[in-house]
Amino acid sequence: MNHTQMTLGVIVGNRDFFPDQLISEGRSDILEVFAELGIRAILVDEDTTKLGAVETWEHAKKCAALFKQHQDEIDGILVCLPNFGDEKGVAETIHLSGLQVPILVQAYPDDLSQLIPSRRRDAFCGKISVCNNLYQYGYPFTVTEQHTVYPKSDSFKADLRKFLGVCRVVKGLKRARLGAVGARPNAFNTTRYSEKLLQSFGISVQTIDLSDVFGPARRLADDDMRVKERLERITAYVNTQGVPSPSILKMAKIGIVLDEWMQSLDLTASAIQCWDSLQHNYGVNVCTLMSMMSEQLMPSACEVDVTGVVSMYALQLASGTPSALVDWNNNYADNPDKCVLFHCGNWAKSFFGDEFKMEYAPILGSTLGDENTYGVVSGRTPAGPFSYARVTTDDRHGVIKAYVGDGMFVDDPLDTFGSRAVVEVPGLQGLLRYICKHGFEHHAAMNASHAAAALSEAFETYFEWEVYHHVG
Repeated sequence: MNHTQMTLGVIVGNRDFFPDQLISEGRSDILEVFAELGIRAILVDEDTTKLGAVETWEHAKKCAALFKQHQDEIDGILVCLPNFGDEKGVAETIHLSGLQVPILVQAYPDDLSQLIPSRRRDAFCGKISVCNNLYQYGYPFTVTEQHTVYPKSDSFKADLRKFLGVCRVVKGLKRARLGAVGARPNAFNTTRYSEKLLQSFGISVQTIDLSDVFGPARRLADDDMRVKERLERITAYVNTQGVPSPSILKMAKIGIVLDEWMQSLDLTASAIQCWDSLQHNYGVNVCTLMSMMSEQLMPSACEVDVTGVVSMYALQLASGTPSALVDWNNNYADNPDKCVLFHCGNWAKSFFGDEFKMEYAPILGSTLGDENTYGVVSGRTPAGPFSYARVTTDDRHGVIKAYVGDGMFVDDPLDTFGSRAVVEVPGLQGLLRYICKHGFEHHAAMNASHAAAALSEAFETYFEWEVYHHVG
């Protein structure tokens, strides 16, 4: 996984007629768990407010001021309730801070053997009051799987890991800058989308015409040091045995132009018109370049599928690992819960075992000429966890919607070419009916993780998108 350290603002709620010891224990527990998971905590210290907790208006102002000092660093807020807490103190802290980040609310359970004045918490009840206030203030928030949970428990650590994924998705998508390279293939109405709907959630799209890529690429000299360096990177990345040298040279040159354009605009992801202008006018596939970008956590999607790359990027943010764009492509014999995922060959190499190589694209080659389609990455994904997602702009209703779910990559026999996998999804036929009935594309994003819960929470709670979370 590739995760930079996450930073959470922590509000420890308190009501002063509960035992002080519970607050001190709560702070200690949270900081211990944060240290274990590599999370940085921003919270008031015990000299700034009583016990380093938040209860009064004065406490709220001090905690909010601290959060404001670190507003560019804080990815989310954890509300910890070792006791009933103070509902106004929590809500007012968030309001005064001005932060617009995901919020996780955790409450301690009571011990039935210690429902005595010196150990009683009542956080079970207090959590409901805090959530009521957050709702009144209009703040979206996340709750733990169990209503009350100990911070050191595996259950809470799972909640926290999921919440970190939610924070990454929300923060990443709100500032995503995507590149659309070329016009969508004319035959693909399915990849149409609304830039304006995406922009309303902070996702911007920058465009470039293929002519502005081909021209500079052709002007690059064969002995340019950038070209030599890119050739070395390509041949180190994938087995190119049997691929004509001129095809690899063309890939290297176009890769340089794409990289420089993306860097000049600070782009985080791209969607490329991978056929058929490239083959007709430049004589190569760019699948390997797209694979390399996705492997470097700069996802790249086929066929100018911009909302497809949004889906890829969201899964990547949730998991910290590369994503790929796939076709829901073939049934798997008569097994209703299995199918074949396929694309010509632009999946990141993380999806393959040791056996993957560069080839030509036999399907495109049948009409465009095999010699013009070298550059695909061919390999098979081994067994393991599998998440899928699809974001789309539903222009007829003026909304963004999505579906997400988890399944498994399986090692069942498959004799074919290209980038490919066999997956098992419980209740797959119901999912496919949903996809068809609700007008989703044949493309989906996939990731070698189980990240659907984090995506569902991020999309539904913090973006208010219509989300179908398939659980079979």
